[in-house]
Amino acid sequence: MSAKGGCAWGAKKSWQTLMIVGAQWGDEGKGKIVDYFAKDVDYVVRYQGGNNAGHTLVVDGEVYKLHLIPSGVLYKNKRIVLGNGMVIDPEVLVSEMDSFTDRGVKLNMLVSDRAHIIFPFHILMDGMIDEYKGKLGAGTTRRGIGPCYADKAERFGIRVVDLLNKEIFREKYNKLFDLKMNTFQRLYRQKVDLNKNEIFNHYWKLGQKLKKYVGDVSVELNEAMDQGKTILFEGAQGTMLDNDHGVYPHTTSSNTIAGGVCTGAGVGPTKIDRVIGVVKAYLSRVGSSPLPSEGNEKEAAHLREKGQEFGTTTGRPRRCGWIDLVQLRHAVRVNGLTSLAITKIDVLGGLKKIPICVNYKLGNKIISNMPASLDIFRKCQPVYKYIPGWQDLTEADFTLIVKKGYNALPINMKKYIKIIEKEIKVPVELISVGPDRKATIKIK
Repeated sequence: MSAKGGCAWGAKKSWQTLMIVGAQWGDEGKGKIVDYFAKDVDYVVRYQGGNNAGHTLVVDGEVYKLHLIPSGVLYKNKRIVLGNGMVIDPEVLVSEMDSFTDRGVKLNMLVSDRAHIIFPFHILMDGMIDEYKGKLGAGTTRRGIGPCYADKAERFGIRVVDLLNKEIFREKYNKLFDLKMNTFQRLYRQKVDLNKNEIFNHYWKLGQKLKKYVGDVSVELNEAMDQGKTILFEGAQGTMLDNDHGVYPHTTSSNTIAGGVCTGAGVGPTKIDRVIGVVKAYLSRVGSSPLPSEGNEKEAAHLREKGQEFGTTTGRPRRCGWIDLVQLRHAVRVNGLTSLAITKIDVLGGLKKIPICVNYKLGNKIISNMPASLDIFRKCQPVYKYIPGWQDLTEADFTLIVKKGYNALPINMKKYIKIIEKEIKVPVELISVGPDRKATIKIK
């Protein structure tokens, strides 16, 4: 990704496109950060993943939970876009759309005609595959994401545009449905009760509900950029779940890193001005995989309860631990991060000392970069640097700090931020000290 110029966000005519990606294992608080910047753009675009993602927004005390619709939906006059790199469960999308219209939110939305469709047999297959993998499983959300992406790669997939042409839809659907039934019976030895015609007719009706929102995302976005419109690209999940650059095979099935925007939305890499990585001040992970800086039982329980670390999509308790700078160096490199936004730093308040994982150790060897070998990664132990903590501040305390700005933060909190900047060589430009949109500090 290229970084054009060097002007700060908000400087007139110095930027046009901004990417926001998760720099850890997902659940970093991207939804709030996207919402924060969305006020300054014309478009908010999601380019990968499906309803396995979950973003929670808190605006004026009201909670919104999103799974498919981009986080910019709560601002008026924003064009929200679901890119071709996504896999879409139309049942979930229509339900989410209805929930917003019921709350008086008008949708100015574009859904890519090239995005692929999730069916009930994808969801059933997702669980069977994950159970078969056992220890090598990703801890899937069982929303049908992986099997749908697999069909896309095998060129059996059904796309949004196919739902709008009954003849083409039936031709593709019949072939795909029969293939899946054979797979269930012959490979998994499972008898699955799915009504072929019922699903077809239901999905045809869902397609008709979506019809007015469907179009060519690549064409519209590139024309918008030619007209000087501003665009925010919103990533889902996190860097370590990327299918190429994450901890494979404990990953999702799409490219979650910044480069995924090129294939997932149909824009060239030279069109991206800035890439902000969202980093939780500690670590959390849903699903299985090695996690070197995972806390002990007591530490993890403390972070989980204080940070309310339960999945937006699944409700599952998240594994918790300490910030991992080995992993963040990897995220900086593969995403081309130009800055960081740190979230949930308020959760660390009240701790006497705070560990920072600066390297891994394998025997007598120090490891500073993420290993590709699963065997090596399983054996890695964290090397910690400890810094003194800071007092546990109340919501009222943080409200006052936000008004005063960055310099009003506790001294040790600022030290914590500076260590992260120094170790990974990327500046921090935003600090989130609470779930509400207003609990945000911009570092100038």
